Amino acid sequence: MTLAPGGGSSLRCVVINDLNNDTNLDIVLANYGTNNVGVLFGYGNGSFENQMMLNTGTNSHPISIAVGDFNGDREVDIAVANDGSKRVDMMLGNGRGKFAIQTSYEIGFDTPPLVMASGDFNNDARSEIVLAYDGRDHVDIFVAYNYASFETQIRYSVGSYPYSVAIGDVNNDTRLDIIVANWFSNDVSVLLGYGNGSFENQTKYLVGSLPSSVSIGDFNNDTRLDIVVANQGSKDVSVLVGYGNGSFENQTKYLVGFQPSSVAIGDVNNDTRLDIVVANWGSDDVSILLGYGNGSFENQTRYSVGSSPRSVAIGDVNNDTQLDIVVANDGSDDVSVLLGYGNDSFENQTRYSVGSYPLSVSICDINNDTRLDIIVANEGSDDVSVLLGYGNGSFENQTRYSVGSSPSSVAIGDVNNDTRLDIVVANSDSNDLQWAHWDSQK
Repeated sequence: MTLAPGGGSSLRCVVINDLNNDTNLDIVLANYGTNNVGVLFGYGNGSFENQMMLNTGTNSHPISIAVGDFNGDREVDIAVANDGSKRVDMMLGNGRGKFAIQTSYEIGFDTPPLVMASGDFNNDARSEIVLAYDGRDHVDIFVAYNYASFETQIRYSVGSYPYSVAIGDVNNDTRLDIIVANWFSNDVSVLLGYGNGSFENQTKYLVGSLPSSVSIGDFNNDTRLDIVVANQGSKDVSVLVGYGNGSFENQTKYLVGFQPSSVAIGDVNNDTRLDIVVANWGSDDVSILLGYGNGSFENQTRYSVGSSPRSVAIGDVNNDTQLDIVVANDGSDDVSVLLGYGNDSFENQTRYSVGSYPLSVSICDINNDTRLDIIVANEGSDDVSVLLGYGNGSFENQTRYSVGSSPSSVAIGDVNNDTRLDIVVANSDSNDLQWAHWDSQK
């Protein structure tokens, strides 16, 4: 099924949510080329109404979307960042499928927002908006202060070229804080939340060269969040152990492979301690760093995968209660599966062909047989590969489903309320959105 936003729409962002309280998932699109937000209401059977368009203004060029309750009426609203007009538009929902376009808010960016997110930072039951920009050394926060309106953005300086953002409570005060990895200044910024929508000025901590990805987790089992950063330029990861008061120890660096591109966290050896898994794009391998449970890690063990691993996922694909690793390799057009023994080691990879230039990989049970399957978005061949799992760590040969041109994003969820997972793909070049219902009887 193909859902076309319309010729020249230049689809840039897709969000899935229930906008009209009918328990059916709906779709929200940022149509850059046609200067509007598209809403497709779901019937609950996998089909959708024709697109309702919400105008964002001439040459506004909407580029990013977030949803939340921005006016405290317990209904879902839409916020859209517009690259052309340099404004954020609020579209307030009434819970019945109608939206009122609210006053726009000027934002001073001259490059597109890299990340747009929403969350209740001040515990007032209304969502705030966070914007981080491509190549700009700050984040903007918009705080709701009365019915359907926002304060002028509060801008917080961070390091140079903020590249990745994580949100969590790093000082155990029940208030959300912000962690930013800064690509060019080789540091992370920590902004502690006051719980009223404002934040302390940043505290910066040095990490390695060109930090590309940040994640948080409790590495020393003290109920306090710690930080891990993958540093693409220095071939290492930085671990910063948290004191629980919002401050962190100086980094400890651990060598990994060349040009680490992504990091995942999980307990891969069943000792109740978090471990680190890193996909190394430049050295064609993954690094496993086992945690001691005190915030330190063993030296890496590396396992070969395919060429140019782009994305890594962790899950138990053979039902032995041990976590396994799946990697999408964009250089060799395949995925690597490494089965975990549960004793600190993994089998050598088994590789399965997928489409051309796989960009992302997900693991889920797509056919409801209690066995994990692999879903891969292939940008180069304009399709999605589905590899059904046998439950013993091996997989059927791929079945490929054509989508639009250059699939750039994939989401998985039950969009038709039949208790079966479905696949939604955004196609950046053909300006359309496709939904695929999985029939487990095939």
